[in-house]
Amino acid sequence: MEIISPNNTRVKEWAQLLEKKHRTRQHKYIVEGIHLVQEALRSNAVVESVAYDLDKGIPAELNGLDQADQPVEWIPVSAAVIAKCTDTKTPQSVFAIVHKEERGAFPALLEQPAALVIVLDGVQDPGNVGTIIRSADAAGAAGVILGHGCADLYNPKTIRSTMGSLFHLPVIEGSLEELLPQAKSKGARLISTSLDASLSCYAVDLRVSTWLVIGNEGQGISAATARMVDESVFIPMQGQAESLNAAMASTVLLFEAMRQRS
Repeated sequence: MEIISPNNTRVKEWAQLLEKKHRTRQHKYIVEGIHLVQEALRSNAVVESVAYDLDKGIPAELNGLDQADQPVEWIPVSAAVIAKCTDTKTPQSVFAIVHKEERGAFPALLEQPAALVIVLDGVQDPGNVGTIIRSADAAGAAGVILGHGCADLYNPKTIRSTMGSLFHLPVIEGSLEELLPQAKSKGARLISTSLDASLSCYAVDLRVSTWLVIGNEGQGISAATARMVDESVFIPMQGQAESLNAAMASTVLLFEAMRQRS
């Protein structure tokens, strides 16, 4: 059954998902655009419904992607409904409502030998968080840990910045003071970046179990996290830039680890 009015009760519930408090209450989130909806349908994400522009029909890229193990409701809606439920200035013709789920089991991550994991400590920019998840996926990391104070994983900008990578690897949210000691007890080596470090990131062995710790854009990692770090490294630079942002630094480290491991 098509939905035309943006004042429809169901539409109002969908639109609320643009705010974190309602995502938390409903335990759902929105993904926007053909590519992200496609990735959600292809993965094990629990997709409740897909709303598409009734004038344009179901995008050809989504044909045949109905999930076999769980029914997905396909709902034709007006452009006004899409505009109300999406975060972009020029919304695409489709969005999906997805149930939140456990983003990968932490114990399973601990048992992976020589795992490459990236840990975010208070990274607040959703674009940075999403880009780091995407880079972790590209570099073959085992998972991503989001400590308290990070941008919300389900923020529309975070999701867009992952380009679907949040559906490809475990992304675990929790307290670093609880999670990192468990990783260290299993042999993980915690490495962070620092402008004052004396060891280059190209001189440290990243082939062993390595958890790369990236801190807040302005203050770096917290004092509590810093006490757990085993080694600090710097990223060599030849130009005049003082530093790299969190996403760029993460990408450099992840791809250096990938290079060493390959």
